[in-house]
Amino acid sequence: MANTGTVNEHTIYSEALQEEISFLVYLPSNYSPLYKYTVVVAQDGKDYFQLGRVPRLLDRLQSEEKIENMIFVGVPYQNVKDRYEKYHPEGAQHEAYIRFLARELTPYIDEHFPTYQMGLGRALIGDSLAGTVSFMTALKYPNTFGRVVMQSPLVNEQVLEAASGFKDKHLINFYHIIGNQETSVKTTRGSEEDFLTPNRQLHELMTESGYTVFYDEFDGGHTWKYWQPDLERVMDIMFKKTNY
Repeated sequence: MANTGTVNEHTIYSEALQEEISFLVYLPSNYSPLYKYTVVVAQDGKDYFQLGRVPRLLDRLQSEEKIENMIFVGVPYQNVKDRYEKYHPEGAQHEAYIRFLARELTPYIDEHFPTYQMGLGRALIGDSLAGTVSFMTALKYPNTFGRVVMQSPLVNEQVLEAASGFKDKHLINFYHIIGNQETSVKTTRGSEEDFLTPNRQLHELMTESGYTVFYDEFDGGHTWKYWQPDLERVMDIMFKKTNY
């Protein structure tokens, strides 16, 4: 049986957002300041810890030495409105939240934990809107975040425009999945939207533009029933341990 890592809550005051932000930090059972760690930051952070069961997955994969030494950070949202304002490209706090991730949370993690302090040593992950803001953040700060995991992200014109205009493609590796049944997704604003078609558009754009991206369409819909089991493949493709 795998040893159990620790999960602690941290809080910092964000100047960008003008509020206190609490977040969860998972450290592996064999954590030591003598080693360096890859940092993975999840939007919808509490969901990744609870619905995604990330600590249990990481405990097992770390004990089997299948993945890099990793610190997993989960940034939760307060409520549905808060999530929209911070994650959605049209949200009032979207730009401020991106600044928080790059200019406030990242320096805090680098100061308190032994990290690589380079783009490829940091990753962003998110489902749905959380995947969208992870993508948009990396495009804005490609030297800060070198890996991005998007599970069924919302893709709209702003996202396609940002992807089209992005120049530093060599700096980031992407993981992108969407369900083939995500044609009528109920959003938190009460509407129903086709997620599949715009995600296919984004993938086509990324492929034609020369992005480094793993892409897959899974057989299913817009729920954790599909995202949770996919996390094992995420870890294998994006964070597999390599012996140098």
